[in-house]
Amino acid sequence: MLNIIKRIQNHVEKHGQNGKNVKHGHHHGDDEDHESCISLVPIFNHLEKDQMDEIMRVTHTVTYRKGENLHRSGDMSDSLYIVNKGRIKIYRLSESGKEQLLRILAPGDFTGELALFSETIHESYAEAMEEASVCTIKRSEFQSLLLRYPSISLKVLVAFSNRLEQSEKQTTRFATEKVETRIALFLAECVSQENQSMIIELPMNKKDLASYLGTTPETISRKLSDLENEGYIKQISNRKIEILDLESMLMV
Repeated sequence: MLNIIKRIQNHVEKHGQNGKNVKHGHHHGDDEDHESCISLVPIFNHLEKDQMDEIMRVTHTVTYRKGENLHRSGDMSDSLYIVNKGRIKIYRLSESGKEQLLRILAPGDFTGELALFSETIHESYAEAMEEASVCTIKRSEFQSLLLRYPSISLKVLVAFSNRLEQSEKQTTRFATEKVETRIALFLAECVSQENQSMIIELPMNKKDLASYLGTTPETISRKLSDLENEGYIKQISNRKIEILDLESMLMV
């Protein structure tokens, strides 16, 4: 990774930040899936159209059925995966076979970024939660893009930072917070992601939520019922919840 960043810095000094010295090849026509994929993902959507067109030419689209793996733990990692349609769950398995959900990827999210800087193997599993369309870019192609467009590398570093912060937050909660507090904090984060609407839809089923929060589906159901009985929330349906008293809920 340091080697790549050093090459990026050398390129910036020689050619400047905007990559305008790059010569673009002939564009062979638009591909709707590629275009929507590139325009969705934050590490690319700040680029000029001709730069996005160049990325589209090295992007391949793959469709996965529900339950199908993009990769498994132990597989060689050599590509960036960008979700175009559907949702992908990233998880690890303990030695006993227990699943630990790490995160869920929605359209515009990506995974496999560590492979972009060095040859490595996947430590986790990536599985389609529903039929999904995923765009992939090989390591060699992506490294070439980083050298031509340094602004992409800055966006990747921001994504790394955000992901590390979320991982540290999750680890801290496991170690220090009781289950009901973890649930309350998760619901509060869902509120902030829903533009302050007090009616939220859980982004995953209770089995996956239990895995993500380090507990059991039965405990999730029981604690949600407790929060409802206390008047903090109202369970509208299996996945839809109305937050009635956010401030008090965060004090549990």
